[in-house]
Amino acid sequence: MNKVFIDGQAGTTGLQIEARLAARDDITLLEIPEADRKNDKVKAAIIAEADVVILCLPDDAARATVALAAAHDTRILDASTAHRVADDWIYGMPELQAEQREAIRNARLVSNPGCWPTGFLLAAAPLVAAGIIRTS
Repeated sequence: MNKVFIDGQAGTTGLQIEARLAARDDITLLEIPEADRKNDKVKAAIIAEADVVILCLPDDAARATVALAAAHDTRILDASTAHRVADDWIYGMPELQAEQREAIRNARLVSNPGCWPTGFLLAAAPLVAAGIIRTS
């Protein structure tokens, strides 16, 4: 059973992800008590227990949680913009390139592309690949 911690579970994105994952019987959702959600010691203990942490936080808070997770092998999926194009992070859009799905599957750190980039990239990538839009 995979253990998932949604950091930012009370926000709109966190609530939507939680609703979808709660319906699965192969996932245990780890939760931080409301009073401890900004307590780094409690959060670090939950991160250490989790297989995957999903960040549904503002950028600075996402960076802080990633720092707390540095000592662990926990996989991180970041829905913020904090790590979207950061080194050592895999861009979480498998449709971009044939090898992208495997890169995401094997990555410890995955950044979510977000809705605006997704719309643009899914429209533009095939045009770039076909040579219709030049990249230089």
